[in-house]
Amino acid sequence: MNWKSFLIGAALGAISGYAAKEILSQKTTVTPEKVLEHVKKQFKHNGSISGSWIHMAVEPYEKQQIKYRVYKGGISKNNNGLNEQFEFIADAQTGTIIDIQPLTSN
Repeated sequence: MNWKSFLIGAALGAISGYAAKEILSQKTTVTPEKVLEHVKKQFKHNGSISGSWIHMAVEPYEKQQIKYRVYKGGISKNNNGLNEQFEFIADAQTGTIIDIQPLTSN
């Protein structure tokens, strides 16, 4: 085997490895547990949390013509003796909260 073949093979291997790493990093998601932990941390700034949940499956979501892959969940908190409930939507790739809606009881 000559050096030219070896260097070409090594370069192709390095390029392929880098391309595979980039493709995989675009498809990875944050775990739902970490997303819920992040949301709870944000809500704790304004009172104690009495309950929380998160749907473990990633779902498609569109907001203002932008498509996301998201986790959906909810949080309950006490505010001056009143129980408030919220539904949240968080980006599955970054964990960023996209939307929060208060839930009203009928």
